[in-house]
Amino acid sequence: VQLQAFGGGLVQPGGSLRLSCAASGLDFGIYTVGWYRQAPGKRRELVASLTSGGNPYYDNSAKDRFTISRDNAKNTVYLHMNSLKFEDTAVYLCNAATGPHMHWGQGTQVTVSS
Repeated sequence: VQLQAFGGGLVQPGGSLRLSCAASGLDFGIYTVGWYRQAPGKRRELVASLTSGGNPYYDNSAKDRFTISRDNAKNTVYLHMNSLKFEDTAVYLCNAATGPHMHWGQGTQVTVSS
């Protein structure tokens, strides 16, 4: 199983980014997929998740700014991030989970700076 995240970068406050996470080696459609982030010195936190049935969850910090989506035909989960703030700076990691199975991708760095 492999999850590969990409799309991070340097963006100014108020800007937008789209993160992608491509999965392989698993039955992607049955998994709940999610994006976590971890800033230096802070705990890893769940930003957004999306069940196999299409039900989303957003952390309060992400509501109204971020949108999680998935394309099961491409085995890919996306995180569209708008109105980015300094405090969104972190390494973003994708995750896929079902039952006892959980898989992590490597992180992609998002830096919000002027």
